[in-house]
Amino acid sequence: MSLIETPGRIEPVQLTSYSEQLADRLSAITATAATLGSRLHPQSAESLAGLVRVMNCYYSNLIEGHNARPREIESALSNALESESARRNLQLEARAHILVQQAIDVQHARGELGEPAAQSFIRWVHEQFYADMPEAFTTIEDTRGAYKMQPGAFRSDPRHDNIVGRHVPPSSAVVPAFMAYFEQRFRLEPLGPAARIVAIAVAHHRLNYIHPFPDGNGRVSRLVAHAMALYSGIGAHGLWSISRGLARGLRDRGEYKRMMDMADTPRQSDLDGRGNLSLRALEEFVTWFCEVALDQLTFMSGLFDLDGLSERLSAYISRDLGLSADAVKLCKALLQRGALPRGEASLVTGSAERTARQVLSRLVDAKLVASETPKGPVSLRFTTSSADVLFPRLFPAQA
Repeated sequence: MSLIETPGRIEPVQLTSYSEQLADRLSAITATAATLGSRLHPQSAESLAGLVRVMNCYYSNLIEGHNARPREIESALSNALESESARRNLQLEARAHILVQQAIDVQHARGELGEPAAQSFIRWVHEQFYADMPEAFTTIEDTRGAYKMQPGAFRSDPRHDNIVGRHVPPSSAVVPAFMAYFEQRFRLEPLGPAARIVAIAVAHHRLNYIHPFPDGNGRVSRLVAHAMALYSGIGAHGLWSISRGLARGLRDRGEYKRMMDMADTPRQSDLDGRGNLSLRALEEFVTWFCEVALDQLTFMSGLFDLDGLSERLSAYISRDLGLSADAVKLCKALLQRGALPRGEASLVTGSAERTARQVLSRLVDAKLVASETPKGPVSLRFTTSSADVLFPRLFPAQA
């Protein structure tokens, strides 16, 4: 068997040393992630995490050229689907993405998230993503004919072997060996904090390089990166996402593709590492990936800062919704306390019970406040309808 079809083809997968620039980025990522959303009440943060899942889904699918708009994605979560089949299919795809990420988040919160680089986990992500997908997204067509993709199954047939851009992935016959090697080389448990962050970046490229599934590799790799961030302690309870940064880039939207292509570069000389691929190119890719991560962490920290969010919330309630100062008082209390029994609305606002009930009713109608049951405690809900004002630039203007 030639070298190109042996798992060592993905080497190097570790950096022998960190540049000063990369070391600074790694330190800043750890520090910024630790403080992101730290002043928010956990229940308020949980609602924000739900909005971030919509954001992550929007940008991850946008990278693949699938543009389901944020409000369409949100509607899909309530089973409000478009009548036109193409838009409905995009909604179903987006809903599947969010449900997989939500399941990952729940596993992490319960302490049940295992090694994200495990073959079993990666196959599970793919299987869950495609389990209820429309046939249009599981039927693969090329010049050799059409075939049905099996969710969660690695490539296993020569028909699955395609050129991806300029890259020729390992053949389907050796994918199991490559993925076993991937699992071994990207286990996070034995690594220190900085090495785990580096592993997220390297694993993201190498998983796409192997291209283990006939389709869906990009979105699976970004969901795996999300899981690795949670496992590594930089996930900030789901309050940020790498997908937004990858889709936007630091300077332009073409960076992601260019940097992934660049990391495919073969070793250039005896001074360029000892693996099949370029160590220098890998160092450049990891540094870029970490700069993107830090940029997103910093951006989200500004959006979710308690003081700034409180001010934007007040402006939204009074200016955009046209509601009273009592509504502002109630929502500020919910932001800080997470939830309130309905009967305490009058105590918080200092108004009569009837007035407080009217204020609460208007906030519910505006979809800014809700409860799990008709008479249960109320809490804030952050949705796409308020995102433009409360979280400027979270989504692009055209979305």
